[in-house]
Amino acid sequence: MVSNIVKDVFSATFKSVSKDDTLSACLSILKEESTPVLIVFNKKGKYAGVIAHRWIVRSRYNPATTKVESLMRSAPTVSLEDSLSKVAKLMITSGISQLPVFNKEKLAGIVTDEAVIQGAVVGNWGNTKVEDVMTKKPFLVEEDESVGAVLSLFREHGISHAPVVRDGNLVGMVSIQNIITSIFQPRHRQTVGDISGQKAPVLSIPAKGIMTKPVITVLPENTLKDAVEKMKKFRISSLVIISKGRPAGILTKRDILEPLAEMEMPKQRITIQFSVKGVEIQDIQRGVIMNEFEVFSRKYQKTLEEGALFVYMKTHGTNYKGEQLIHCRLQFRTRRGSFFSSNEGYGVEATFRTALGRLERQLLRSQELAHEPEYAKKYLRRIEFPSTEL
Repeated sequence: MVSNIVKDVFSATFKSVSKDDTLSACLSILKEESTPVLIVFNKKGKYAGVIAHRWIVRSRYNPATTKVESLMRSAPTVSLEDSLSKVAKLMITSGISQLPVFNKEKLAGIVTDEAVIQGAVVGNWGNTKVEDVMTKKPFLVEEDESVGAVLSLFREHGISHAPVVRDGNLVGMVSIQNIITSIFQPRHRQTVGDISGQKAPVLSIPAKGIMTKPVITVLPENTLKDAVEKMKKFRISSLVIISKGRPAGILTKRDILEPLAEMEMPKQRITIQFSVKGVEIQDIQRGVIMNEFEVFSRKYQKTLEEGALFVYMKTHGTNYKGEQLIHCRLQFRTRRGSFFSSNEGYGVEATFRTALGRLERQLLRSQELAHEPEYAKKYLRRIEFPSTEL
């Protein structure tokens, strides 16, 4: 368990802007103060929300004419006495990694995901091995793969980082932030890395041209405390885990926050947690999803004992016959290991149902459950054999 609470890790100093300020003014403050987030106040000087640097650079708004109000978000608030596991849960469900801290009715400061993570690993939990938390078998990108292919990989699987390899050996790391800062932010000719002086279309630029190198790595047997210390020292948000000289996993801030958030959930059962961005989920749709989950939970409760299913849904902003095009990514953390699946489609229920079906197939054929006769029978029943005409 983690003993620290918000008052042990929050910062009482923060920078602020008015919701009527322009994004340009916002960017100036963010750059000058080297802070990832600003508190937003309304005309009466009351807390109105937050705005983050990454939201601005990822938007297509003109910063000179667009006001802060257009991009700010109403972040969930926390108190000084809240547990770090509760804060981690709120960060995951809201998709916001910097939350305002209140002391009764007064804004007292801000707490960031970095602060929560660093506070959480101070105690015994920090001795947890990296291999118990990391994302295993990460998606790898060949160094000559195009930025367009990397973007497609990120979009299809809902990820933001990938190790870059040459003949299976780690040579770099590419992230969505690399793509934004190297490709989309500057509208002029590229002048970085291996692509200096080239005039190739930006999406055909190879991953090696924008990747970060050298890559900071850790071993599977290293502790979370050691890993977090490296993240802090090098000011990075992810690490590659190396085993026998090759990438065996990846550790991001989200990978650390998720098991921390699980501590806030009821024990001895399988729980579900949503993080939704831009997707409209009606009460009826949520009910259908919960029913699907309950059926899934009852199937695996006995053997898995406990686990947490994290559901990430977002829309790409397009519509087809009135329905949103939805990306759904599932991460199922259990004592037997972590399992992942994703799906993209139209309709909340259908998209979730297909993703859940893919996740279940991964469970049934996984090495972690292969020795269980019950699961072996279920897997055989799930295999679709081609019909034979006599």
